[in-house]
Amino acid sequence: MKIRPLADKVLVERIEAESKTAGGIVLPDSAKEKPQRGKIISVGEGKLLEDGLRSKMQVKKGDQVLFTSYAGTEVKLDGKEYLIMDETDIMAVIEK
Repeated sequence: MKIRPLADKVLVERIEAESKTAGGIVLPDSAKEKPQRGKIISVGEGKLLEDGLRSKMQVKKGDQVLFTSYAGTEVKLDGKEYLIMDETDIMAVIEK
C-alpha cells in the first residue's frame, strides 16, 4: 500500500533517537522523548495558490528533516508508523 500526500503535506518516517547519552548512560524507553528527526518518504504536489498554480515544495523524497514537537498526525501502514504533516511543520533539512 502507498500513501500519496496531497497539497503541501509530507509523509515522514521518524528516525529513532540514540539510546545512549554522550556520557555513555543507556536510556530506558520510558525516558526517551519521541524523536523530532525523520526521513521524507513522500511529498504532495504543493499548495494551490490563488492564481491556480502550485507552490514548489522545499523538501523532497529522501531528505532528513527536523520538525516541531507536536507536528503531524500519526498513521500506521504495513506495521510501520509514519507522520503526515504540513510542510510548514518542518524546521530544517539536515545536510551531510
